[in-house]
Amino acid sequence: MFITLKPKGWGKDERKDDVGTIMARLRQKLSKVTGANLFLQPNQDIRVGGRSSKALYQYALTDQNIDELNSWAPKLVTKLQGYPQIKDVTSDQQFRGLQENVVVDRDAAARLGIQPQAVDSTLYSAFGQRQVSIIYTQQNQYHVVLEVDPKFQLEPTSLDKIYVKSPSGNQVPLSTIAHFQASNTPLSVNHQGQFPCVTITFNTAPGASLGEATQIIQRATKELGMPSGIRGTFAGTAQVFQSSLATEPLLILTALIAVYIMLGMLYESLIHPLTILSTLPSAGLGALLAMLVTGDELSIVSIIGIILLIGIVKKNAIMMVDFALDAERHEGLSPEESIYQACLIRFRPIMMTTMAALFGALPLAIGMGIGSELRKPLGIAIVGGLIVSQMLTLYTTPVIYLFLDQLRQRWALRRRGANLPAPGWQTPQPSAG
Repeated sequence: MFITLKPKGWGKDERKDDVGTIMARLRQKLSKVTGANLFLQPNQDIRVGGRSSKALYQYALTDQNIDELNSWAPKLVTKLQGYPQIKDVTSDQQFRGLQENVVVDRDAAARLGIQPQAVDSTLYSAFGQRQVSIIYTQQNQYHVVLEVDPKFQLEPTSLDKIYVKSPSGNQVPLSTIAHFQASNTPLSVNHQGQFPCVTITFNTAPGASLGEATQIIQRATKELGMPSGIRGTFAGTAQVFQSSLATEPLLILTALIAVYIMLGMLYESLIHPLTILSTLPSAGLGALLAMLVTGDELSIVSIIGIILLIGIVKKNAIMMVDFALDAERHEGLSPEESIYQACLIRFRPIMMTTMAALFGALPLAIGMGIGSELRKPLGIAIVGGLIVSQMLTLYTTPVIYLFLDQLRQRWALRRRGANLPAPGWQTPQPSAG
């Protein structure tokens, strides 16, 4: 069942609460419905993977032994239901099917000379649709299938009417050499990587992050002491979140190296690209602080916003460094005078571009309109990163510029000193003759 919410806003006909708050309120009321287990999930969130589930995030357990898997999966579900950070914990196991197990008394069957293979063959002939012949006609062919009348396949009591032929030719009732046990069985068995699989699905509680939930699940599996044959892996959105967190440092490092190479070629310098890159930590810090203040979790969308800040924030330092280097090289100004003039002249363009980007991301951060909950972390990360970066880089960039320029001058003096001849050394002069 799909519930369509009103657009979020401050109008009379618009909702004020976010999706998480509404889900928590509905979950509390629907839990009182007797005989029903209801699971809620936001349909607008980004979902990865083609497997359908009752909740937003998935954790898959695989094992070669299906009985062992069916025994331990409910234990993990029960343990996870005790954590307040995780809600709507359930699995795709459906034990509502019934099966009848035929347990052969081998001693009784041996006294009558009946082999277990004869019992299997008789049961297969009765219920397995054994093909015994083919009828050929001029226009078609028809398979002859042996089975009991379908009306005798509906009740377990029909097994009492099955007879097994003994080697002596006598018909022995199946109930004489076997007894029957009724038990539950899964209606279907899912597979992942050709192994039986049980998928545990869950949602995060309001205020809890997906990273916190994954740590709880990993700790719970260790505390249970599950057999080594059972392997647990996150699937769908949770798997993408884990992989994105694992590859994010490499992705950011690659972006920084690419930016450094481009700026180094642009300014023909190995030092001053570091001045520009020094503005990025403040942007990342601002994004994380903004999400901490607003209570938003570090999701895939917010990670995209942090990566987007790499391209936005460094323009402040580019404007100042570009002007300062041009003034040094073409006007002969000192580094102190050139960066001072850059701060004065480039202050207005820096403020204009920052405010344009800030006001452009502000509607996303406020989170109004259809689908606003999905875009809100992106806007919060951008707005927080821009504000903190703007407050710090206007003061830190000139200081770092002068510091790195002094390092460059010291390095240049050392290289010149290394190339000078040692004291007391005289360069031989060619003779006049």
